[in-house]
Amino acid sequence: MLIDCHTHAFADKIADKARDYIIEYYGLKTNFGARFSDLIDSAREASLNALVLLTAATKPEQVHAINNWILKTLPALIKTMEKSPHPVPQIIPFGAYHTGDKGWQSEIARLRNAKIKGIKLHPEFQGIDLADPALNDFFAEIENDFIVMIHVGDRIVSDKNLSTPKKVAAIHKNFPGLKIIAAHMGGYKLWDEAYELLAGKDIYIDTSSAICYMEASMIKKIIKRHGTEKVLFGSDFPMKSPKEEYEFLDGFNWLTTQEKEKIAGINCAKLLEIKT
Repeated sequence: MLIDCHTHAFADKIADKARDYIIEYYGLKTNFGARFSDLIDSAREASLNALVLLTAATKPEQVHAINNWILKTLPALIKTMEKSPHPVPQIIPFGAYHTGDKGWQSEIARLRNAKIKGIKLHPEFQGIDLADPALNDFFAEIENDFIVMIHVGDRIVSDKNLSTPKKVAAIHKNFPGLKIIAAHMGGYKLWDEAYELLAGKDIYIDTSSAICYMEASMIKKIIKRHGTEKVLFGSDFPMKSPKEEYEFLDGFNWLTTQEKEKIAGINCAKLLEIKT
């Protein structure tokens, strides 16, 4: 079982712009497009059983439109692709939220009614500080029935980072029932802090845009302390290929076959109640 818990795709009319912004912001390169069809092609190449599709609202006024795309447009796209002779993995979309959206409660209700399982936060792109008290009502609202995927870390490490392992740890302390996925092994470029403050806590971390950049010793150190039951495989497509990222993970000879299988898909299937 192979499940990618961290992928991105966008509506065709904004896909190129969204991908180019990510490339420019992080100074990285990618050979992949960011349309939904590009994601499915990459998922098929990796033989994914399922994937989690993430989209963050960078402005409050985008929330409703993004959730419309998830709830109305995406099912039609999936149905069309299922007519092809090639298999389509199970798609689990996460919804959008922004602190500046005055109608956020009705959006949460809409996502809940549609049985959406999670919501994505990208503090840097959204301009939302994880320590902002404005998030408290949101976390309280979703604590019992949503998973929140949080991008953690930034291209530049500074005391002004909007997302840090320390801030994620504070959220976990204040909302212990909230199921959190701290992306990028707990914090892109903040892996020492992630080890100290998140490893071993009752939260999930994913491998996306992390294990290919980290020192091998730090990867092992975090996973051994955190335990393989709460580590999820993620590629961060279109920045990385699910196939190549899985091959990277599979090369860790200090993990047993069973531990690799947990990270590759079993853990995510349990968390999201995915039947494959």
